[in-house]
Amino acid sequence: MDHRMPSGLRTITLPTSDHGDVTIPEPSWCVSHETLPGDQRADIVHLGPDTVLTFRGRELSTASLAQAPFGDDTTPGVSVSLIGRTLDARAVYELAAALDTYADRLRTLADQLLVITAEGDL
Repeated sequence: MDHRMPSGLRTITLPTSDHGDVTIPEPSWCVSHETLPGDQRADIVHLGPDTVLTFRGRELSTASLAQAPFGDDTTPGVSVSLIGRTLDARAVYELAAALDTYADRLRTLADQLLVITAEGDL
């Protein structure tokens, strides 16, 4: 259920097993929530739209803004399915750099494969 607070901020009411219906402010970037029947208030997570990495039609990973307003750390982060963790901005940059390096290593392997197949060294 979507509500408007007097200040114009959006709110959402979600059911929880430990606090009943909980009404909370909803960030402007939030498009969904991770909630399952029986979830507790601490399990509520705001999620932004997914950024999907696909290769040949297969989904390899997703990433999205995330915030657990009642979790141990209430700071928004980026949830990255590839590593199964939520990262702060610095760690997201570090992951992107690592993926850039990995992409370069994959290109090196592709170059080696072209040489091997061209020379018939199979």
